[in-house]
Amino acid sequence: MHSRRRDPLQKTIRMNERIGVLAAVLSSTLGGMAAATTRFVVGAVDPVTIATFRFGLGFIILVPIALCLRSRWPSGWDWIWTALLGLMFFAFFAIVYNVALAHTTAARGSLALSTLPLLTMLVAALFGAEQLTPRKTVGVLIAMAGVAIALVTGVADAPVGAWRGDLLMLAGTLCMAFYNVWSRPLIARSSPLGFVTASMGIGAVCLVAMSGATDGFAVVGHFTASRWIAVAYLGLFGGALGFYLWVFALERTTPTRVASTITVNPVAASLLAAVLIGESIGLNLVVGIAAVFAGVWIAMPPDPPMSDIVG
Repeated sequence: MHSRRRDPLQKTIRMNERIGVLAAVLSSTLGGMAAATTRFVVGAVDPVTIATFRFGLGFIILVPIALCLRSRWPSGWDWIWTALLGLMFFAFFAIVYNVALAHTTAARGSLALSTLPLLTMLVAALFGAEQLTPRKTVGVLIAMAGVAIALVTGVADAPVGAWRGDLLMLAGTLCMAFYNVWSRPLIARSSPLGFVTASMGIGAVCLVAMSGATDGFAVVGHFTASRWIAVAYLGLFGGALGFYLWVFALERTTPTRVASTITVNPVAASLLAAVLIGESIGLNLVVGIAAVFAGVWIAMPPDPPMSDIVG
């Protein structure tokens, strides 16, 4: 009798787990396309101003939605932590990310970003937020191996000095790993939409101030139609929708499982970059895609996610 009562609850938990992972996969896909779009505009717009457009527009889009839906906002001391995470992720990480893509290809930069699952596992274990399990470890490693296979051509054709961009992307990825772990309790005490809107807004204010101080907005007068379309994509999909889906996923599953979906990012980045700016890809991409999705599926456990979370 008791076990029968638990079955519907466990099914609900498992469904929430899968919805969370699917949201993270979509977020990572949008993020990979944002990497290619950033590469498309990075020659005409400086890294700080690109980040300002991406998260400034994202914030403008999210605010009225959050207000209309009466989303729960951070409260009390949580505002301080939300502000710090917003500055770390939506300002510092955003700038580092764009500078990195100015020195390397979208595929290679996204490959460095795909180390996020391993870094998130280590950070989560360090702070006692999540246990390392063999299944999750195997899934993440298979997915990352798939990324490596998919991007062999992209790595081989990297520009001279691309290692600088790779190292910067690794540093930014470490910031994202901390964001994944530290933001989860804040999201639980507010709401995904309220938290991401607040933290993105704080980061955007910092970016606007920096762009204004360096006269970064002067480039707007020289924008072509294609640049405006790229900026609009970064704000709507790479900013507002992409990061809402990311925190939506963090509310429903563990940080490592959300982070494991980042391996979809370089595949999407390499495909779109090939179309936009002619970055090369090989036939091994098909094998890589299969390995990526297999790894993400393996990282999803049959048990409720609560069994993986300490405390």
